[in-house]
Amino acid sequence: MMRGSWKIRIFIGLAIVAFAFFKKCSNTEENPYTGKSQLISLTTEEEIAIGLQSAPQMAQEYGGLYQDAEAQAYVDMVGAKLVNNSIAKQTPYQYDFHLLADPNTINAFALPGGQIFITYALYSKLQNEDQLAGVLGHEVGHVLGRHSAERIANTEFWQTISQGASVGADAGGLVSGIGQNVLLGNGRGDELESDDLGVRFMLKAGYNPREMIGVMQILKDAAGPSRVPEFQSTHPDPDNRIENIEASIRKYGG
Repeated sequence: MMRGSWKIRIFIGLAIVAFAFFKKCSNTEENPYTGKSQLISLTTEEEIAIGLQSAPQMAQEYGGLYQDAEAQAYVDMVGAKLVNNSIAKQTPYQYDFHLLADPNTINAFALPGGQIFITYALYSKLQNEDQLAGVLGHEVGHVLGRHSAERIANTEFWQTISQGASVGADAGGLVSGIGQNVLLGNGRGDELESDDLGVRFMLKAGYNPREMIGVMQILKDAAGPSRVPEFQSTHPDPDNRIENIEASIRKYGG
């Protein structure tokens, strides 16, 4: 009886795993803007809705919006210049740029569908318009690259695989751990792809992409000597990002 029960568990576990791979194959598509093959389970409309719904909460976590209309208008102007002069304008995404009040956390990020944020802590350290364009162009790259949507789909895939492993062989924790490592690897790749896209957007908009290297130096200085090793972080080391940016500048003739 126990042996029969064990066989049933294995069968069910394998069926769950097979379903996960079938779903992955059916949801894999080519990104029309980057040419990259991606696992995507959201429509662009769903991405936009998630971003719009999440934006107020994200702003609140960083102290709300920075209360300076002139500074916000400056961020909007640079963001619009990047979008209107690049392939980003051809996408269905609704690009909105938000300057956050947080004076301490040096950060910029993008939500699915086009909601883009930069903290005042980072904004205040930027030395010129080109550097701001580098930061915002990088975040536009995340949106256009559909990195959040891809991360969500990969998370769903590994959760299903983990469930199948738990049913079939009590190995869910192990497989789930493998999935997390894969997601961290994708995160580093996403950052490098966004740097590459950012260089393209800057050139199209008439900005100097070499100023992105100055942004990397700001991030490096902000992290200090206790910087987390690259393999433990979802973001590549700034020095490695500089190499990638320089390669992109050569590639696009900047």
